Amino acid sequence: MNEEIKTSPIEDFDWEAYEKGEQKGTKSREELTKTYDESLNTVKDKEVIEGTIIALNKREAVVNIGYKSDGIIPVNEFRYNPDIKVGDTVEVFIENQEDKKGQLILSHRKARMSRSWERINQALENDEVIKGFIKCRTKGGMIVDVFGIEAFLPGSQIDVKPIRDYDIFVGKTMEFKVVKINQEFKNVVVSHKALIEAELEQQKKEIISKLERGQVLKGVVKNITTYGVFIDLGGVDGLIHITDLSWGRVSHPEEVVKLDQELDVVILDFDDERKRIALGLKQLQPHPWDALDSELKVGDKVNGRVVVMADYGAFVEIAPGVEGLIHVSEMSWSQHLRSAQDFMKVGDEVEAVILTLDRDERKMSLGIKQLKKDPWEDIEVRYPMGSKHTAKVRNFTNFGVFVEIEEGVDGLIHISDLSWTKKVKHPSEFTQLGAEIEVVVLEIDKDNRRLSLGHKQLEDNPWEGLEAIFTPGSIQEGTIVEMQDKGAVISLDHGMEGFATPKHLVKQDGSMPKVGDTLDFKVIEFNKDNKRIFLSHSRIFEDEAKAEKNEARKARRQNSRREEQPVLNTPIEKTTLGDLQELAALKEKLAGK
Repeated sequence: MNEEIKTSPIEDFDWEAYEKGEQKGTKSREELTKTYDESLNTVKDKEVIEGTIIALNKREAVVNIGYKSDGIIPVNEFRYNPDIKVGDTVEVFIENQEDKKGQLILSHRKARMSRSWERINQALENDEVIKGFIKCRTKGGMIVDVFGIEAFLPGSQIDVKPIRDYDIFVGKTMEFKVVKINQEFKNVVVSHKALIEAELEQQKKEIISKLERGQVLKGVVKNITTYGVFIDLGGVDGLIHITDLSWGRVSHPEEVVKLDQELDVVILDFDDERKRIALGLKQLQPHPWDALDSELKVGDKVNGRVVVMADYGAFVEIAPGVEGLIHVSEMSWSQHLRSAQDFMKVGDEVEAVILTLDRDERKMSLGIKQLKKDPWEDIEVRYPMGSKHTAKVRNFTNFGVFVEIEEGVDGLIHISDLSWTKKVKHPSEFTQLGAEIEVVVLEIDKDNRRLSLGHKQLEDNPWEGLEAIFTPGSIQEGTIVEMQDKGAVISLDHGMEGFATPKHLVKQDGSMPKVGDTLDFKVIEFNKDNKRIFLSHSRIFEDEAKAEKNEARKARRQNSRREEQPVLNTPIEKTTLGDLQELAALKEKLAGK
């Protein structure tokens, strides 16, 4: 019976629907599909959910998230956890529910990153203390692994004191606070210093509240800069400015102190609000001026070392912390303006004479020229009137040349005393700076420390003996050396110079000469007093032409006289007026009357 039941056909079975693949039941296909979909987890792309590892090999892990398909994750994303096994629950990031092949794409690394980023942001909001692993060094600080994210730990945020060796922190796990997050670039900055600053701040308040000006404390050199030294006073820092390290001049604090050196310091000042403490080291030593030899006085010679140079002078340290100024005017008897660097440099050992000494103001002026005799004391003996010397050209002016016979002895050669014969417009035409020149002392001005000197006086005045040579009307050969608007300067024999105006330069053919031409000139004027010679070239042929003209005129006059004389001696010329016909007629007329 049972077999009959089994084999008996269903009377209302729809064979046609069966052939088409349709199923017969109480629920429709759509209802069954809906029931299947609802039995699966609802997931979204870019979402982090939990999944279970259902299979594991050396390369991949199969993870079930309760979806219609499983996802595959590379094993290398679980390297941080070598004990991972089948059945473990892990966080996964849904990259894509279904790729081109219909595969679910998951990532464990991105899930950890997303969760870590949430934790880091939460730590910043709540000011939480988190732990991190210092992986390695980098420029300016360290790289710290926090929740799988690489955060930056600045060197200044490792500790409250400067760190000189960063390598000792590599591989350590430390506590940090998140101090800054860049959401755009996903950058995180952490600090270890922030954990201890609050505690230190309280310590600072307690220490500062007990400080007093003039109090001497022990401290340790914490940091050295170009401008000073930071001292750790046991939880609070103070600064010794470079000027408070020593009574003497200090180029760099390293000359006085070293890192980690323990020192006794004195409190000079402090600021409760800014928590700044000014310390001093030199104040623990007596001031050098107080220890200066009481017998030292003006006029004494001292030895010292040049510590500072300036254009106006040099500071010389004669004892640690005791300096004197050598002004540039006290370095040489010379009156020329010079820089102090021309005489000495930093580090030079010098001997000087004390010029002024003020112990109250702690000032001292020194001089080195006083070690030499003043050259003007016996100037009349050493450089008497009329004596000849060799000097060095120092400077030019429009009116003359300043020269130096020796250091401290200057003189002036007036432009008129440079040459007897040449008309010098500017001294640079005659000599040059630095050149040597022979001079004669003309006048001594001891009060103003000046000598009046001459150069042309080394020779006799040529104008006295040349009057007979350059007589007016004489013909002299000359060479044009300079052309000017008003005429030409002409070089003559005996080192003389003459001048000719343009109209006196015209040649016989009407052309004008040029510089370098040698011509004959007639002396028009020789002025010994004004030292001038006026010349003319055109006057030569003009005078010749005039002479020829005069000769011709004279000859014509003589010839005219010779022709008129014979005519007057002829008998015809002896005929009287009475023999003339007109006169006879006149006589008759008169007789008739």
